[in-house]
Amino acid sequence: IGATVPTGFELTAAAEVEEKLGARAAVSRDRGKIYFEVAPERLAQVHRLRSVDNLFVVVQEFKDYKFKASKEEALKDLEDLVKKLPWTEPLKVWELNNSLKKKKTKRKKHNVQNPAGKEKLSEDGEEERTDEKEASDEAQGCTQDAAGPESAGSEDTETPRGEALPQGDDDEGNEQSDAKDESHNSAGAEAKAEDGKKGEGDASVLKFRVTCNRAGDKHSFTSNDAARDFGGAVQEHFQWKADMTNFDVEVLLNIHNNEVVVGIALTEESLHRRNITHFGPTTLRSTLAYGMLRLCDPQPTDIIIDPMCGTGAIPIEGATEWPSCYHIAGDNNPQAVKRAANNISSLLKKNENAEGTSSGIPLDIIQWDICNLPLRTGSVDIIVTDMPFGKRIGSKKKNWDLYPACLTEMGRICRPGTGRAVLLTQDKKCFAKALSRMGHIWRKGQTVWVNVGGLHAAVYLLKRTWERAEEKRSFW
Repeated sequence: IGATVPTGFELTAAAEVEEKLGARAAVSRDRGKIYFEVAPERLAQVHRLRSVDNLFVVVQEFKDYKFKASKEEALKDLEDLVKKLPWTEPLKVWELNNSLKKKKTKRKKHNVQNPAGKEKLSEDGEEERTDEKEASDEAQGCTQDAAGPESAGSEDTETPRGEALPQGDDDEGNEQSDAKDESHNSAGAEAKAEDGKKGEGDASVLKFRVTCNRAGDKHSFTSNDAARDFGGAVQEHFQWKADMTNFDVEVLLNIHNNEVVVGIALTEESLHRRNITHFGPTTLRSTLAYGMLRLCDPQPTDIIIDPMCGTGAIPIEGATEWPSCYHIAGDNNPQAVKRAANNISSLLKKNENAEGTSSGIPLDIIQWDICNLPLRTGSVDIIVTDMPFGKRIGSKKKNWDLYPACLTEMGRICRPGTGRAVLLTQDKKCFAKALSRMGHIWRKGQTVWVNVGGLHAAVYLLKRTWERAEEKRSFW
């Protein structure tokens, strides 16, 4: 099985796979992907992993594929490859995966009309849902954005595919425009679609598309070229019908320099959409939230707070995965608090429908001021939050005052000696400056470099020292 994961959290995802499935996962050279072997009967458990965005079954992997120099020869090689691939077993896994999905809910055509993104943004930045029931569909994670990000020659310009909002979070929406090749071109050999007309009236003829994700600057072809020609050969081989939007099968062609992986998508909607139904302008992906929470190793009875919770992605993920901890979410924006409360209500309703009982979750939400939190000194074990990047929310200028004030107040409420904080930001210069003046309260541990909506951000793990935090302190 191949899985796409938030870039930078590949090792976290591999650790989760080993812990929950007992399988050893290999991290791909192409950032944002891991691979592992699992028995087919455990496929339902694979879909319940918290750190993976999309899943696909690997048809075949080529570690060092020799591309021909000329464009025509390289594409002809890819066409010829289709007949040589071992399709039988992967297609059986795809069929088994389909039978699991049918038990939950039937796929709706209007949910896949636009492969580039199923939500549109309303004027205030909140996503408008086309279907109320989509909230219950999130959990099963069946999406068409089943392949990882592509960039033309630099891994740092990866962007998550198929999202209207930046898949990741906070304040990033700038997806790179300078990549040599357009990322994630999808084509199912439209030029040859006419050939499939004979099967149109036959309900048993499967519809398909090919999605090519290409990274590297030494290829003589674009991802669109590869998807078109490879897709034409797939259509000829199986006599399937090409359909870009309402497809049954999505064939993935992942090319990273000389590494080629052919796969079949097992998810139609990214698994990171499981918790959130009310979106804000900078909603964090649940998979990234899980990775951040896992970094700080929550223990039973820990008090975990997100002081800038936005729509509540981090505390909701925390309360779901670590129910033996107590979670508090807060924000100074009343609209954000309202959205987070609505997301909590949606989750409770979904749990009630699934279990038939209303058990509740260990999570409270409050409106507060990050610089003056209504919490006792030393009362919190863990702080996990996504700080304003100064792009879509706030500004870089405001961050120079906000960051040191935040770190001071976080230091006050965090338990000396054992407390820890995991903070995500793209404003690394400002954060480093603020942290340099806070060495008496915070010690920097691990740093994870992540790609969030095309922006190069960092997740910092901080450890609370034994030093007593001062109530107020002058920094600059």
